[in-house]
Amino acid sequence: MSKKRSTPDLILILTTLTLLTIGLIMVYSASAVWADYKFQDTFFFAKRQLLFAVLGVIAMFFIMNIDYWTWRTWAKLLIIVCFFLLIVVLIPGIGMERNGSRSWIGVGAFSVQPSEFMKLAMIAFLAKYLSENQKKITSFKKGLVPSLGLVFLAFGMIMLQPDLGTGTVMVGTCIVMIYVAGARISHFVGLGLVGVVGFVALVLSAPYRIKRITSFLNPWEDPLGSGFQIIQSLYAIGPGGLLGLGLGQSRQKFFYLPEPQTDFIFAILAEELGFIGGSLVVLLFALLLWRGIRIALGAPDLFGSFLAVGIIAMIAIQVIINVGVVTGLMPVTGITLPFLSYGGSSLTLMLLAVGVLLNVSRYAKY
Repeated sequence: MSKKRSTPDLILILTTLTLLTIGLIMVYSASAVWADYKFQDTFFFAKRQLLFAVLGVIAMFFIMNIDYWTWRTWAKLLIIVCFFLLIVVLIPGIGMERNGSRSWIGVGAFSVQPSEFMKLAMIAFLAKYLSENQKKITSFKKGLVPSLGLVFLAFGMIMLQPDLGTGTVMVGTCIVMIYVAGARISHFVGLGLVGVVGFVALVLSAPYRIKRITSFLNPWEDPLGSGFQIIQSLYAIGPGGLLGLGLGQSRQKFFYLPEPQTDFIFAILAEELGFIGGSLVVLLFALLLWRGIRIALGAPDLFGSFLAVGIIAMIAIQVIINVGVVTGLMPVTGITLPFLSYGGSSLTLMLLAVGVLLNVSRYAKY
């Protein structure tokens, strides 16, 4: 292995911290009204987000100094632990249910979402598998099926909660990794057809998913039901215009857009900071992804390269889906916006992932 770089990717660090700072400001701005109404404390959500942000940044800098090959060594154990937690979360009395999904395990006053950490564990495990079996990946039976088998097992367990959004991000991330490893496009086309059939079956099996699809196509068909969130999101983005209404001046956070500090925080950001503010955030994500791609291309070995590709793909897919949902281009899926949305598990996971990516950058040549 090449000599360790004296410093990690400083642009990646600054971009991540900038997005995190914007996120903390927007979580307070978006949640203050609801927090005051429900908890008589305008800083209720902001304080918790700040706590997870501080812990996450400390973990990020700590992991940044741990040789990324450590994750290759512990990949099997990590994924076994995550599978165990996915089983535990389904047990009544242990798993916490929110908005119809049993996805959280309560820890004191806080909760942990095992499916979030499964995403990173799966990336590490798949990076290990692909780096050791890259020559087999062109074979459907010997390469592609074994690599996707574990992915879809995890997806199935996540769907038992159910959590289609997190499962979709994980599967999408793994498909990108496998494609980059050299899998044949013809194999993906065949699996894609099967996937479409399976997706349609999932949608038809649950009436609320059908409503989400129809509300995405025409939210005004049911403006007070399935189309409510999308309409209220667009009502936030539209008045924002070029410069926005001003920080803290959102109207939609006054009980129009449900829990605006989570999945729809980008709508509040666009309403308060306008097209320019929203574009700045998108450009910061583009900068982060560009640095990640450079790190992946410059990694000294296949494991480091696949690890970096997986982390970048995970972030990119979440950003695309979240912004797509908020702007009415995709059905509502319940995906958080990395570094900005309120949520301890999601924020911690993203900062841990960036820490791993930063360590790979210390060995990369670019």
